[in-house]
Amino acid sequence: MVWETHRGYTLGIALLRLLRAFIPLATLWIGKLIVDRVVLAAQTGSIEGTGIPTLIAVELGIVAVGEVAARSGSLLESLLGDLFSNRMSVRLMEHAASLDLQHFEDPAFYDRLERARRQTVGRIVLLTQLFGLAQDAITLLTLVGTLLVFSPVLFVLLLAAVLPAFIGETHYAALGYSLLYQWTPERRKLDYYRFLAASDKTAKEIKLFGLSDFLIQEYKRLADQFYAANRRLAIRRNVAGTALSLVSTLGYYAAYTTIVYRTVRGALSFGDLILLSGTFARSRDLIQGMLLSTSELYEQALFLEDLFVFLGMRASIAAPVQPAPFPRPIREGFEFRDVWFRYPPSTPAAPVLSDQFPAASPAPQGLATGDWRLETGADDGADESWVLRGINFRIRPGEHWALVGENGAGKTTLIKLLLRLYEPTRGEILLDGVPLSEYDPEEYHREAGVIFQDFVRYDMKADENIAVGQIAAIREGYVLGRAQIVDAADRSLAAGVIDRLPQEYSTMLGRRFEGGVDLSGGQWQKVALARAYMRDAQLLILDEPTAALDARAEYEVFQRFADLTTGKMAIIISHRFSTVRMAGHILVIENGEVLEEGSHAELMEADGRYAELFSLQAAGYR
Repeated sequence: MVWETHRGYTLGIALLRLLRAFIPLATLWIGKLIVDRVVLAAQTGSIEGTGIPTLIAVELGIVAVGEVAARSGSLLESLLGDLFSNRMSVRLMEHAASLDLQHFEDPAFYDRLERARRQTVGRIVLLTQLFGLAQDAITLLTLVGTLLVFSPVLFVLLLAAVLPAFIGETHYAALGYSLLYQWTPERRKLDYYRFLAASDKTAKEIKLFGLSDFLIQEYKRLADQFYAANRRLAIRRNVAGTALSLVSTLGYYAAYTTIVYRTVRGALSFGDLILLSGTFARSRDLIQGMLLSTSELYEQALFLEDLFVFLGMRASIAAPVQPAPFPRPIREGFEFRDVWFRYPPSTPAAPVLSDQFPAASPAPQGLATGDWRLETGADDGADESWVLRGINFRIRPGEHWALVGENGAGKTTLIKLLLRLYEPTRGEILLDGVPLSEYDPEEYHREAGVIFQDFVRYDMKADENIAVGQIAAIREGYVLGRAQIVDAADRSLAAGVIDRLPQEYSTMLGRRFEGGVDLSGGQWQKVALARAYMRDAQLLILDEPTAALDARAEYEVFQRFADLTTGKMAIIISHRFSTVRMAGHILVIENGEVLEEGSHAELMEADGRYAELFSLQAAGYR
């Protein structure tokens, strides 16, 4: 991934690291030569002919080259790190966009996404550690070679001094990762409490309900619990690290004593003393650094696994290899054939690494690949997990339908199935006699204009808020885009709202950014409705589209909607029967099943559930 980000930077970093790998031995060797020649000069009383000035100049040059290489490498690593973080952030966004809606409705998915997002920043540290490890390994080979030439005993003492620290650090690195893995949901809660306590979206209720103390106490409770768990682990890690560090120090001084003893006996020169003591000290530091880097790499790899687990997730709703050509115009319409649906089971908990923390383990293969349509338990209609049960009906071109039912009856779920945001658990949905699964989902979505009851209020300019309904309107050119945007605003009655804004269509909406203007609920709803009109769609769906509108505005919106959808298929979900009765076909859903179907007059004459609900609502206006 890093190589693909910028090959020039990556290659430059590698070459500079390779150059720096030979500098420690070069400086130590020049230092040995200088010391030996200084001793010789002291004996003769003359510096002439010793070459000491030349050696000092050479050492200065080597150190200068090393300094320039280090600075240049740091610059390249910093630039590469920024590029890599940007690239990975974009890749995460692209991959998240490719996943199914059901992924975003699974708390376990958000835990994975949170861990993956944390890997987009600072992941270049992993590359820096790898290059640093390679550099240190080359340097160590040169130094160890020197030790072996003079005394193999020093090499044995070197290993004895550093191995215990490596084992301890690796152990605690795994425990540290496991602690963070276990606390991912709680850390998301901490972020959520911070958002609730200081957000313009929640400020009114927080003040009116007096929730500040509650949120602060909940935050402190979780934060203190995490601190306590982390503190216990940090103390244990520190105590173990200190003990192992003392072992390393003892090994170093045993080797140093050996070098001094051999120098006193005349087996080594003073230059050899400087070279070997410096080599041993540098080798010990290098090995310790390498082993610590290896343990950190192990820890980083555990975190990196979260990134690849997320990137390994696959959508189950994807375009077929050879998609069927989308019908333009639609001739036969949609048909639901014995459609059943229930949400997938929650993702199982991760296996346990120790008795304290869970392991870093990817999700079960089925969930990781997005194949969530796994059947468990009872498979009959009595199972309460079914959201929809045996839905059968047809929507023909030009028909206007309304879905009626109490909250939780399954109306919005049915719409999401029709839009192929979900796949039926059983049964199938056909378009012009062809299963929806045989069409390209992106091409299909372009033929639908939709506004959900929980529509998004984008903190963008007014024209951008509308243009998201057909973002190509901006991409294809501002003039063309502006014409489409203004037309859509006229259709949804949002034009009257936008014309009164300070900068009209260029006004920033929402309070997140400077100069932003917030709208009322009804005004936001008209802007959101304009998105549905941005497309010349064959299917228009409005899910509780007028909940925030007053009676007059609602009447105007639906009169306009009826005129604009002439000859098109339209579906409305609404609890207001004044709106519902305008539809030519009404579907009454209860407990996930079709209870009644017909026109307003037919259903009132049948005197069933629809007539009962209509009469109850009408009684409120008498």
